[in-house]
Amino acid sequence: MNQENSTQVGSGERHFGVLLSSTPRGARLARFLATEWLRTWGLPPGAIDTAAHLVAELAANAATHGRLPGRDIRLALHATTDVLRMEVTDTRGGDLPRRRSPAPDSVSGRGLVLVEAFADRWGVELGPVPRKTVWAEVDLHPRA
Repeated sequence: MNQENSTQVGSGERHFGVLLSSTPRGARLARFLATEWLRTWGLPPGAIDTAAHLVAELAANAATHGRLPGRDIRLALHATTDVLRMEVTDTRGGDLPRRRSPAPDSVSGRGLVLVEAFADRWGVELGPVPRKTVWAEVDLHPRA
């Protein structure tokens, strides 16, 4: 596991990044590490819970749909005083996420529906080839 961590003194910006295996175990570890780092940053418990759900979905999708044998996924967290951004990068840039409407009795296919429900914004960035990054953002101080 390769990780990077930085905090810019006085700026209120914090960053964390780690490479993980593109497996279900790597996805579980992504959720665990995100939760632990966000706790050390002093984020509100509600934001940590929301982030845990989002990271779990993004990492699970990367491990399931973006997996290439021998290639890792990358989890990155970026926090400012106003926004928390979670990113998961995989190496299947040609396989873009699609929001689906699964059958009511289906046991899978709701990941992006959950991401839409929990995130204030989400999207996909391509590159550099062959990568794609799926990201979600949560406002830490919701507007009234």
